[in-house]
Amino acid sequence: MAIEESGPGAQNSPYQLRRKTLLPKRTAAASATGASTSSTEAFGHRAKRARVSGKSHDLPAAPAEQYLQQKLPDEVVLKIFSYLLEQDLCQAACVCKRFSQLANDPILWKRLYMEVFEYTRPMMHPEPGRFYQVSPEEHEHPNPWKESFQQLYKGAHVKPGFAEHFYSNPGRYKGRENMLYYDTIEDALGGVQEAHFDGLIFVHSGIYTDEWIYIESPITMIGAAPGKVADKVVIENTRDSTFVFMEGSEDAYVGYMTIKFNPDDKSAQHHNAHHCLEITVNCSPNIDHCIIRSTCTVGSAVCVSGQGACPTIKHCNISDCENVGLYITDHAQGIYEDNEISNNALAGIWVKNHGNPIIRRNHIHHGRDVGVFTFDHGMGYFENCNIHRNRIAGFEVKAYANPTVVRCEIHHGQTGGIYVHEKGRGQFIENKIYANNFAGVWITSNSDPTIRGNAIFNGNQGGVYIFGDGRGLIESNDIYGNALAGIQIRTNSCPIVRHNKIHDGQHGGIYVHFFFSILF
Repeated sequence: MAIEESGPGAQNSPYQLRRKTLLPKRTAAASATGASTSSTEAFGHRAKRARVSGKSHDLPAAPAEQYLQQKLPDEVVLKIFSYLLEQDLCQAACVCKRFSQLANDPILWKRLYMEVFEYTRPMMHPEPGRFYQVSPEEHEHPNPWKESFQQLYKGAHVKPGFAEHFYSNPGRYKGRENMLYYDTIEDALGGVQEAHFDGLIFVHSGIYTDEWIYIESPITMIGAAPGKVADKVVIENTRDSTFVFMEGSEDAYVGYMTIKFNPDDKSAQHHNAHHCLEITVNCSPNIDHCIIRSTCTVGSAVCVSGQGACPTIKHCNISDCENVGLYITDHAQGIYEDNEISNNALAGIWVKNHGNPIIRRNHIHHGRDVGVFTFDHGMGYFENCNIHRNRIAGFEVKAYANPTVVRCEIHHGQTGGIYVHEKGRGQFIENKIYANNFAGVWITSNSDPTIRGNAIFNGNQGGVYIFGDGRGLIESNDIYGNALAGIQIRTNSCPIVRHNKIHDGQHGGIYVHFFFSILF
């Protein structure tokens, strides 16, 4: 096949052949004045010392050095560099400007990066507790592979079967002395306790079963695999909680992995105390981009319990569990944002006994029970959540629970939208409550919530239904398009109803019957 010569406008490979011009000749004027400049000075090299005899001779650079640095085609140099590891590549970049440009080639660094970390997209780690993958073409850094390599370099790796190969070939991996390899997660955690490294642990592709993972220091543990990382790194336990965070694990980080609790006896009562994630008193770990699954029919997939338990759980998928998805109790708090919580056998979220979480932008749907259940003095702040298509109510409040629910969408419930009963309270403000099979809001049995500024519409029954000694403040809502009455009040109920707009219903506006006491 003929090869076209490179030149202006020629279409070459990504690395265009760069052949340097010949060294510049001395001008006649310079020769006449005796002020001749050596050819090596023209490329930035120091001139050779003149001989003692007084005769001046210009000595050119060594031919091999000149050819290697200036005439050898880029493709050949890149091929040579492809055999170097990262530290040798950085040293080669210090030789000259041309080598610096070629040694920073993204393709070279991508190969090295994937050999060590396996990621098919760079995983950026700009600060503690923060990881995210980027598209190389769109990232602001010209070589995100190298940038990520520098950020992740001093970690330990859990890669079963590789440690023996790594330590038996020191020459092959010269320059990677800062990297440590382990066969198990337990061994890596032991290395942290013995201060062998700073606490950054990469868990590589594989299934890790029945390891004893109790975290009581601020370690960072992250999955490392190609493609969708969390799908390739699976940590499961069949006997005990898969991860337990204890006091001392403040600012610990676990991310980009699948965490399972999969006991043999799925209904054994002692598994009430076992979970995929167990977060105890006085610790605040970060859980990020994890898939969380439990096949146990008792307990919960994630349990946050006790004073000072305050995790940050973001971008996780807590779904297809045979019990409660997320359980927050006993004065626990925490921030829970942008999670997918779906198809759990019991509630998507339980909040109990003065638990007081902040829950934002979660997608809670297709549950086989209620979407969110707050009870026994449970609290919490729920904002901009999408709660829909749960088998029972989208949001249930019971037994002195008092949550605040703001700007959420609660819709397409198989029964009602919001169900407040048995002395429940709560503030429901500026939500959209629509297309539920029963009433948008149910209030009963001495419950006293505040329903303010909501849009309650297109329900298959009524808008707000207050019965059985219900109370509450129903204020400034837009209630329309419901199949039955916009507001229905019955059986000794005594709400305060004011400043509502009730219109375009298929039945009455306000329907009051039986024994009642009402203030408009």
